[in-house]
Amino acid sequence: MATFLYRIGRFAFRRRWLVVLLWAVVLGAAGAAATSTTNTASTGMSLPGTESQRAFDLLADKFPAANAEGASARVVVRAPEGQKIDGAADRAVVEDVLKELKESSPRVSAVSDPFEAKTVSADGTTAYAQITYSVGAADLTDADHTGIDKALDAGRAQGLTVEASGDALAEPEEGMAAEAVGFLLAALILVVTFGSLVAAGFPLLTALVGVGVSTAVITAVSATFDLNSSTSSLASMLGIAVGIDYALFIVSRYRAERADGYDAREAAARANGTAGSAVVFAGVTVVIALAGLAVVNLPMLTAMGLAAAGAVVVAVLVAVTLVPALLSFGSERVLGRARKRKGAGSPAAPTAAVPAKAAKVTVGRRWVALVMRRPAAVMVLAVVALGALALPATDLKLGLPDDGSKAPSSTQRKAYDLLSSSFGPGFNGPLTVTVDDPDPATAKGAAADLSRAITALPDVKGVSPAVFNEAGDTAIISVVPGSGPTTDATKELVARIRDLAGDTATTNGARSMVTGTTALNIDISDKFSAAIVPYLVLVVGLAFLVLILVFRSVLVPVKAALGFLLSVLASLGSLVAVFQWGWFKDLIGLEQTGPIMSLMPILLVGIVFGLAMDYQVFLVTRMREAYVHGADPRTAIETGFHHSAKVVTAAALIMISVFAGFMGSHEPIIKSLGFALAVAVALDAFVVRMTIVPAVLTLLGKHAWTLPRWIDRVLPEVDIEGEKLARRDPAAGEGPAPDALPQFSGRY
Repeated sequence: MATFLYRIGRFAFRRRWLVVLLWAVVLGAAGAAATSTTNTASTGMSLPGTESQRAFDLLADKFPAANAEGASARVVVRAPEGQKIDGAADRAVVEDVLKELKESSPRVSAVSDPFEAKTVSADGTTAYAQITYSVGAADLTDADHTGIDKALDAGRAQGLTVEASGDALAEPEEGMAAEAVGFLLAALILVVTFGSLVAAGFPLLTALVGVGVSTAVITAVSATFDLNSSTSSLASMLGIAVGIDYALFIVSRYRAERADGYDAREAAARANGTAGSAVVFAGVTVVIALAGLAVVNLPMLTAMGLAAAGAVVVAVLVAVTLVPALLSFGSERVLGRARKRKGAGSPAAPTAAVPAKAAKVTVGRRWVALVMRRPAAVMVLAVVALGALALPATDLKLGLPDDGSKAPSSTQRKAYDLLSSSFGPGFNGPLTVTVDDPDPATAKGAAADLSRAITALPDVKGVSPAVFNEAGDTAIISVVPGSGPTTDATKELVARIRDLAGDTATTNGARSMVTGTTALNIDISDKFSAAIVPYLVLVVGLAFLVLILVFRSVLVPVKAALGFLLSVLASLGSLVAVFQWGWFKDLIGLEQTGPIMSLMPILLVGIVFGLAMDYQVFLVTRMREAYVHGADPRTAIETGFHHSAKVVTAAALIMISVFAGFMGSHEPIIKSLGFALAVAVALDAFVVRMTIVPAVLTLLGKHAWTLPRWIDRVLPEVDIEGEKLARRDPAAGEGPAPDALPQFSGRY
């Protein structure tokens, strides 16, 4: 691997214009494909293999008119205090609002009259009207949204409380300010790390190229694969973060090789062969973790995972090809003034002769010395701290975002609260029960029996009469729970109705199913609970094999996996504390707390595992490299940590900045995921990898780097440490001769 990437780096350095041109062509082609598509992002979610999805599919087949793709909105009106909505004056205002709504857009196909449809609350104070459109929500224009707003304002101006909800309303536009701040912070960190604007600019430029390509491709294929709106955001988030980090490691290694006396081309090739190998294997672990999300068999999650994995693949390819080419353009300026004053790149650089005791004492050396002095105590303290952060995760509650989880100031949330207070908390989460049988008579009898049985259940506020399709073989029964959509009582009600459905099937053979938002949420939670163990086994198992290949060790991969579990549990605990309990929510601009989105835990597990392995590979490969080149275990830890700590710290801070930038998103999943990933990276990089890892390796000693002989014979040699490169004889004038290279020194 190291030799192969060495050749790629050497070629890219020599043929820089060709490499740049090729990437420009790829970016241009992807951009052209993206601009030619007219598809808009999907907002739907399907859940194959679940009862809820089977019921949805049945309704789409048997009631096609009721499942049209047109957008809809629900307008809620409430009379002033002490008045009734059907009073003469207030009723006239409501009729004016309905007229405004009908005239708000030529795409409005129907507006229901609450007095004719009898959608007035029992106390007579509140009513609602249903608006349907002839086009989908994505096809509505700004003029359509403005028309709704004007109608609402007209009712408010005449004294009524008027709010609305539904997919026909305009969602807040996603601003780029927060993401831009994260990117600027990443740039600042790079400048401080390298002391050179050119060196800082290369990772930023290559990250933009990689994200540009991956985002354009995702946009281009979204029409074919019906990708969710969160797919591109997640791919961009990870693409920027890993793109900057991967380029950072290669540029940093290039500067180290120049300091060791190699000329620019040889240093770029060697940096690509060593740091590039770490980048490839780190990328492989991330791709495994993200692609493994497909085992859940949730199309939305699969698409997000594969798209993000594709962004990581592009980031790796950019790092090992475009970065060496860019180094050719700024081979000297990338070193910074301080390095150039020291004469970096001179073949006579006497770095090999510098004794270990003369090495500069840095913060990294002081920290690793402290950890290695009391490894057991440090390890226990760190584990206990992470365990404390993980405790809130025991109260994790999962749910799907709805209008009740929106900001209290939004009209959707106000409409939700008005409906809940006037029509009951269960009104916002009705259950849809389907009954079908090829024999219409059987379907009719089963529907009647099931309706009576459901009415007798506790916590049922209302059961509508069964509505049949034209063929008479399928019925819909609407059930309004007495409790809110996310309560345990409603979940128990769903379970009871499904038990009754089983009894109905036994009695007369008719099939009955329960669907709706609440039922769908329950099915998603069950599906994720069943998938989490197979997913962990698959991802951790495959990554374990990759890490054995990289480190030629069994204990190091085991330690890496256990450290990951600590990181992800602690980040989940932090997520619950902030997004569910509301701790420090004002600091991140969170207006409304509530259950954590159902797919968050497994998505977080996949992403955090991949990123955790990034730091594991980048940090521990330098330690193993020193050990392979002759250092004793303690010295290998010290040296590897010293030369990796600064870069890993910068990489972690960059990822934290990028992820934190996405906390400004209005999409609940992106906002919470940005927070969770920022916390997870901070904990994994600084507590697990830079504290627990050196402590555990100190306790293990030389046993950390041993591998059973039978495994060693089976595994192929990948040479991630660049051992073959260390024996390579550069051309005259291209670096030190082999006898000038020490078996081990304080510098790599």
